[in-house]
Amino acid sequence: MRRTARAEHVGKGPRMSSRRVSSGIVLALAFAAPIGAQKIPVAEKTLSNGMHLLIVHREGEATVAGGWVAHVGSSNERPGITGISHLFEHMMFKGTPTIGTKDYRKDLAVIGEQELVREEMRQEEAKMRAAYRRGEIDDLLKPENKTSHYRELEKKFDELIRKQREVLVKNEFDRIYTTAGGSGMNAFTNEDMTGYFVTVPSNKLELWMWMESDRLFHPVFREFYAERDVVFEERRMRTEATPLGKFEESFESLFWESHPYGWPVVGWPSDIPAITKAEADAYYGTYYAPQNITLILVGDVDVEKTARMAERYFGRIPRGRAAIPDVVTLEVPQQAEKRMYAEAEANPQVDILWHTVPFGHVDSYPLQALAQILSTRTGRLYKGLVLKSRVATDAFARQESRKWAGLFNAGGEAKEGRRPEEVEQAVYAEIDRLKTTDVPAEELQKVKNNFAAAEYRRLSSNFPVLIQLIQSDGRGNWREVNESGLKIQAVTAADVRRVANRYFTKENRAVAIYTRKAGAAGGAEDPDLAGLDDRGKQMVRQLSQRLQSADDPDKLRQMLAQIESQAAGAPPEAKPAIEVVKKKIQRRIDELEKAKGKKG
Repeated sequence: MRRTARAEHVGKGPRMSSRRVSSGIVLALAFAAPIGAQKIPVAEKTLSNGMHLLIVHREGEATVAGGWVAHVGSSNERPGITGISHLFEHMMFKGTPTIGTKDYRKDLAVIGEQELVREEMRQEEAKMRAAYRRGEIDDLLKPENKTSHYRELEKKFDELIRKQREVLVKNEFDRIYTTAGGSGMNAFTNEDMTGYFVTVPSNKLELWMWMESDRLFHPVFREFYAERDVVFEERRMRTEATPLGKFEESFESLFWESHPYGWPVVGWPSDIPAITKAEADAYYGTYYAPQNITLILVGDVDVEKTARMAERYFGRIPRGRAAIPDVVTLEVPQQAEKRMYAEAEANPQVDILWHTVPFGHVDSYPLQALAQILSTRTGRLYKGLVLKSRVATDAFARQESRKWAGLFNAGGEAKEGRRPEEVEQAVYAEIDRLKTTDVPAEELQKVKNNFAAAEYRRLSSNFPVLIQLIQSDGRGNWREVNESGLKIQAVTAADVRRVANRYFTKENRAVAIYTRKAGAAGGAEDPDLAGLDDRGKQMVRQLSQRLQSADDPDKLRQMLAQIESQAAGAPPEAKPAIEVVKKKIQRRIDELEKAKGKKG
């Protein structure tokens, strides 16, 4: 079931954490809420090449949280190159002519040789696709279906990879920042944006300027095809190897009928291995142009001096020549209810999606308030479905406004002996109450107070402020960090009833019913989840799945230290889940160390 935005892919290649998830982004986003009345003092500048710059001066801070957002995500892609935005999230950590290699000339020569071999391989791949269309082979990816010449070329290419690795300096980008006292370097990709961030000591601001401008001005996409294979494996682990991954992907595709939100952020399995370096170069030239990027700095920095420094480093990058293409394909109005039934190795549950509104839309604020009325342990869904009727063990609701369109998601997990359809009808009953009866003033005010409290907590340090600005700017308007809170406070009971009637109709929804696959395990609840709210359970479940493939205790210790350092600033309702997360990471570290001891 969705309780957080599934499509958010966070990481920066095979470093920092097993999932490639920064603990900081987990804490900042998993419990996100709109901004309240307090304002973030943002100074806005534009560099000579069109790059935007946002600076937040916070007196007395010892560190600077620095990041930038490229206004490009999976919705900017096209069939054939789906997943390329996420691939760039990996490639941007591969270095520059001066970072990541001991011999740039030799490195460049090997890259050129690799491209020649890959071109021959692409010709063979075209022959294999033709054989697939004729029914001569059943799967392009099976080793036995590859042509003999293709297998020879693979060996030749593997030798070139070995040759290139002789001059590579692995993870040098990481090492430079870490040596300088930096922490939390990571990135994420979603449907609308790709964000990059790191925290550095205040006296290392110029290092940040050089590092980030250098990788934007002179990126070297070394190990391109090897990293493409890493992304393909990531897709397999996150989507194909999880109980509901493939079904959720199909459901999302069913829901979005015409909009590019219908394809997965990680990409389709046939597209990822077909993306070429030439396609990547062209995509980068368009979407990573300076005028499509916003730099964001939060810390104790002098605004004017920082702006001049940014101009000196980032202003040297030539402005892109091509106009940034807009996303013009809109979602067609849905004409009838869509339903999907699937048997999965999971507890019986229902997942419901309604089409709503994009980021900044006037109706997004009452929809957010409505979601809070329904969700959390004190919300109507939990009280009605879990405590009162006892048809569910879990229930949730959320509004997600993306840049171009939005969705409202609700659902729940059926209690043993109850059917998902019973949970579905119980969800509709609670929503129908909102259509006909105004929310009491006290209940609505409590929701508004929760939003305001969340805003106050998220001003606690530089990093959550940075993430808020990245997210809002990536969706089209950074000012929402200061404006949305006031708009939430202005929501009335009549607004809530109006949006409930407008969007929660049968013909505007898609429903996924999951029943337990015959022979699947009974799906007993993880005892560690007892007492957690819905968001906390979802975060712990996702982490548990990814910990299964984690095999580096040192990286897990890094993750654990990062979580512990940021736990103090987390909202109170998040802290029980954080404690469970810490326990599970430590447990996995102990398991790996024990296994290592046995081997020794």
